[in-house]
Amino acid sequence: MLLIVSVSLSFKHGWDTFNYKNNPESVKMMNELGISLSFVPFFGVLTIVIGILLLIPKTFFLGNVLNAISILLIMALALRAGNFKMALIEIPFLALPLIMIWLKHPLTNFLRNTEI
Repeated sequence: MLLIVSVSLSFKHGWDTFNYKNNPESVKMMNELGISLSFVPFFGVLTIVIGILLLIPKTFFLGNVLNAISILLIMALALRAGNFKMALIEIPFLALPLIMIWLKHPLTNFLRNTEI
């Protein structure tokens, strides 16, 4: 269930990042964090790639590490901007990839026990 939630959030955030012009709150948040609009496509692609990496058992760990790093980056930028509320809101989202690393990919044991 956590995997589905995490992948869904990655794809949703990636899609929303590409459609930031339709959401003035997103533009305001990026400006507040000091994120240049020229970096927006990079973050959108990164977020979608993270979602794809989470689906593949062999890249599951890398996807979660990248996800945690991106969340830490958002938290650090929020703290630098003085937005403590945003940094605190990100804490559960930071816990999600760390818990998933601990639990491992749901297909890991299945793939390990089957011969292909």
